[in-house]
Amino acid sequence: MQTGPQRSKARPEALAERVYQALKNDIFDFRLMPGDRFSESEIAERMEVSRTPVRQALFWLEREGYVEVYFRSGWQVKPFDFEYFEELYDLRIVLEREAIRRLCALPGEECAALLAEVKQFWIDDARPDDGKTVSLHDEAFHMALVAAAGNREMARIHAELTEKIRIIRRLDFTREDRVDATYHEHAQILRAVFQQRTEEAQRILTDHIAISRAEVRKITLHMLQQARLQPIE
Repeated sequence: MQTGPQRSKARPEALAERVYQALKNDIFDFRLMPGDRFSESEIAERMEVSRTPVRQALFWLEREGYVEVYFRSGWQVKPFDFEYFEELYDLRIVLEREAIRRLCALPGEECAALLAEVKQFWIDDARPDDGKTVSLHDEAFHMALVAAAGNREMARIHAELTEKIRIIRRLDFTREDRVDATYHEHAQILRAVFQQRTEEAQRILTDHIAISRAEVRKITLHMLQQARLQPIE
């Protein structure tokens, strides 16, 4: 751990970034539960920084929809809104189905070149054992599909959407059967795209996202329940 004098030399932006990442991890791992309230002073004391970088980090998290000001007397982790996440998943399906349509309309060689790196990981290479690594590559897979479709505004909206659903989506890779399914379905999607089978690729993609959405909802509810049962240290 850094000492006080060393920490004081850090740029304010760097301190705010450190606090932001730490708080985000606490929210993602349910150490800060939906509905939990806290003050800037409590966070500053725990992380041994001033309130200024804490406030900046909280403003970033508020903008991303993870926390909210609570009656101007503190902050609160936003309660889980599954309807909101359902709407984000619906939008994700629309964007990715359109991306599939555009990719299937490209000449085969061009499409293969655009998705060569994705194919390398999901079809050609050996599987990594780490679920977190697979989770990151899963995000990259879906973002690559949209980016390769060639519409930068679609890709921007999709990237923002990906960030918003990460809090629950990553839980899909805490179970081996879900990792196995992801590998199988990603390979199916890619092969259908390379063979320009648009409707088949869209169907597999839609089912893939729908099943993932249902699974992460179940896992999230279970983890929330388990977290609430943990004794307070």
